[in-house]
Amino acid sequence: MLEAAEAVFAAEGVGASTEAVARRAGVGIGTVFRHFPTKEALLEAVLVERMRVLVEHARAAAAEAEDGDPGPALFGFLEHVVAQSASKNAFADALSGAGVDVTDVVGDVRGELLGAVDVLVTKARDAGALRRDVGAGEVIAVLVGASHAAMWAPDSRTRDNAVRVILDGLRKMP
Repeated sequence: MLEAAEAVFAAEGVGASTEAVARRAGVGIGTVFRHFPTKEALLEAVLVERMRVLVEHARAAAAEAEDGDPGPALFGFLEHVVAQSASKNAFADALSGAGVDVTDVVGDVRGELLGAVDVLVTKARDAGALRRDVGAGEVIAVLVGASHAAMWAPDSRTRDNAVRVILDGLRKMP
């Protein structure tokens, strides 16, 4: 059901109906509501799952950094996060609008993500690809800013350039 919800919300936005999710999942609406008593509960589950996927992606990037250059692994991960951030932000905004404390909802997985990013950041910093004065907290803050900047860009060229400029601020200066 989560895969179906993800697909429906990605295609139709977070305002899509739970009936559309049920149809996509090939189940009745009652089945959806047995697992997720409210639409907000379904949105929460999708958001948490998306965060879990980011944790796995960060861990995979850290493993890739073990075998090669940690710089491209870190910056590739950051670019991936920014590229999919608009839909994640839409979930978070919809939940906040419904009075849900998003920080509480993603609490555990947020900690896992911060830990995975910290490993990746440490490897990149130790390899000289990242400024020495930058830690995981700063990288996450820059990532949030880059994600919001990407949402406001009028076209893809401007978006890509703005994100590159922002992320370049993390690189070690020559």
